[in-house]
Amino acid sequence: MNEQQLWTAFQLGDEEAYTQLYQLHIRAMYRYGMSLVAASEAFVLDCVHDVFTELWAKRTKLTIPDNIRHYLLKALKNRIMHLLERKERPAKSLDETDYEALWAEPNDLEILEELEAASTRQERLQRLIAQLPPRQQEALKLRFVENMDYSQIGEVLAVNQQSAKNLVFRAVEKLRSWFVLPILTILTFFRI
Repeated sequence: MNEQQLWTAFQLGDEEAYTQLYQLHIRAMYRYGMSLVAASEAFVLDCVHDVFTELWAKRTKLTIPDNIRHYLLKALKNRIMHLLERKERPAKSLDETDYEALWAEPNDLEILEELEAASTRQERLQRLIAQLPPRQQEALKLRFVENMDYSQIGEVLAVNQQSAKNLVFRAVEKLRSWFVLPILTILTFFRI
């Protein structure tokens, strides 16, 4: 069953399809949520679960998205931003009014603030990517900018598919360590 069929089954109340959609997307949603905010894992996971809870509650009113992962990531971002903006406790459930506000279009100030924050994150990421070896930089660009799969990356870089995966994996792990190390250094310094 493809994702579109799973979504249709989920809309009809199929709990197994709902579970499969959750399992297919939970890791990507978690990673994306953690990349958006400096928040606890529990906060991000609560937001992910809020999204899935609301999806279940509203399943009969939803349309089938063209790209389910994109739809879920956008819903997660909206949920996180909504909670942070209102400074609500992450565990608070949404009532009908909150749910409608969650999907509302952001105002001009919210868009400007998000663009500024995204620009700062992007500049930092670009500086860190520039410190990677050239092959890893190229592999990252092909994977995440050009949206190539690993076999295509392997063809462009004249390596096998596994080597292409390794290049991307090593680059991502290195970037992740550069983001985590400053936090660990601060925590160690203060013995937190």
